[in-house]
Amino acid sequence: MPLQSRDKELEKEVVEWVEAVLGEKLPPGNFEDVFKDGVVLCNLINKIQPNSVKKIQTSGGSFKLMENIQRFQEAIKKYGVPHEEIFQTADLFERRNIHQVVLCIYSLGRITQKHPEYTGPRLGPKMADEQKREWDEDQQRQLRDGQIGLQMGQNKGATQAGLGALGQTRHM
Repeated sequence: MPLQSRDKELEKEVVEWVEAVLGEKLPPGNFEDVFKDGVVLCNLINKIQPNSVKKIQTSGGSFKLMENIQRFQEAIKKYGVPHEEIFQTADLFERRNIHQVVLCIYSLGRITQKHPEYTGPRLGPKMADEQKREWDEDQQRQLRDGQIGLQMGQNKGATQAGLGALGQTRHM
């Protein structure tokens, strides 16, 4: 399966949102280099929801830094980002799928709209509110029985004539 091509506009929008939330400019460099160690991500979720990530590794080997990414992933899952929108650690750390990382952060920005306690910058379109409808029995019956006959399709003229016996070839 080919990886999706990167969307530089979306990356720029995400970086600007992260800078707005953190209240500081990110270090210069490629998107994947800035976010690779997970420190910016952990600071981001801590700014959105304080104390989401208790311990942030700022130095150490690859495994120590990958723990930052995993802690970020756990925190955003608890915050409400759908599992299928969360990137894999290797997508960022090994640069396998940076597009998915961008989409994940974008999703986090979108989910903040569902949290009234978050008053910071918004990212993405406004999310729809649930509009639950309650139907009583009479309304349900009217909706169910109110179909026009043609919406159900028809089978006039459809026969099995000419199919012959099962297992035999069809003669043309």
